[in-house]
Amino acid sequence: MNTQRLEKVLKKMETEGLEQMIISDPYAIYYLTGRFIDPGERLLALYINQSGKNKIFINNLFTVPEDLGVEKFRFSDTDDYLTPLCDCVEAGKPLGIDKTFAARFLIPVIDHSGASSYKVSSICIDEVRACKDDEEREKMRAVSAINDKAMAQFRGLIHEGVTEEEIASKMLDIYKSLGADGYSFEPLVGFGANCALGHHGPDNTVLKEGDTVLFDVGCRKDGYCADMTRTFFYKKVPSEKHRAIYETVRRANAAAEAILKPGVPLCEVDKAARQIIEDAGYGPNFTHRLGHFIGLEVHEYGDVSSANTKVAEVGNIFSIEPGIYVEGEVGVRIEDLVLITEDGCEILNSFSKELDIVE
Repeated sequence: MNTQRLEKVLKKMETEGLEQMIISDPYAIYYLTGRFIDPGERLLALYINQSGKNKIFINNLFTVPEDLGVEKFRFSDTDDYLTPLCDCVEAGKPLGIDKTFAARFLIPVIDHSGASSYKVSSICIDEVRACKDDEEREKMRAVSAINDKAMAQFRGLIHEGVTEEEIASKMLDIYKSLGADGYSFEPLVGFGANCALGHHGPDNTVLKEGDTVLFDVGCRKDGYCADMTRTFFYKKVPSEKHRAIYETVRRANAAAEAILKPGVPLCEVDKAARQIIEDAGYGPNFTHRLGHFIGLEVHEYGDVSSANTKVAEVGNIFSIEPGIYVEGEVGVRIEDLVLITEDGCEILNSFSKELDIVE
């Protein structure tokens, strides 16, 4: 068990009035124990307590290190494993439950544990995970560097007659050749009007002269995720309108990144980018929030949106990804990952954002 991370979670629980909590999210359990288990339909639960009475419940199907730094309860599919879990709970006290705890486990716990009340308490881990420690920052730098190198090779796949699916089919091998463990999400590849569809999955659309080419891609390395979007033009920019759209998105990306530092409200970061797009007359064509938090998962708790009044904190890592989408015509998105530092921000992606015409 990572005691420093556990102490931060317990401190957060204290502010929420909780002495005990059941954690079922495999990524949160990995964050605390260093062991990732995808339990499928089976129970995986970590019970933590302010008094140190911690226990993890793991099916015998899954192999784990002898010492996880926490007492283990092993069980088989046919065993009664919910009674021992309920027996851990201190009766008469509130019990925190995380957001992924399935109803088939939660309802028996409510019926039999004797807790005084039950509270969704994922925030106790989510907010701790949102501030990356030094080890996590280095892993995010490393995986983002791989993504930069991969983007350069993806650009080289753009040529006459190629389809979106043909480009996408080559991306995994490129990632692995650069040292990545795999995708952090399936790549999004769009040509021309398909770029205006937001999260367009690659199909058999054939590239043609004047198309925009949008790559929204990410890889995984040592458990951590990268995510980046770049938009290119093939052979020519078809109109001044499309050139202006690209430059507007690029300025919006730069404006948001320029104001990033600890203490800045995340809604103000969203506003900095959105205002530029609105002033250019494309406000309704920017159809999503400016960014999402990222780390062990591509989308983690926290976002950069007009609704989030929380402030940026040292160690936060999130995307800055403004876009303009004109249905049936063109779409442009430019996305970086950024790390909030003590006096500003570090942009984790170095791949150029200048307008790029691929010949």
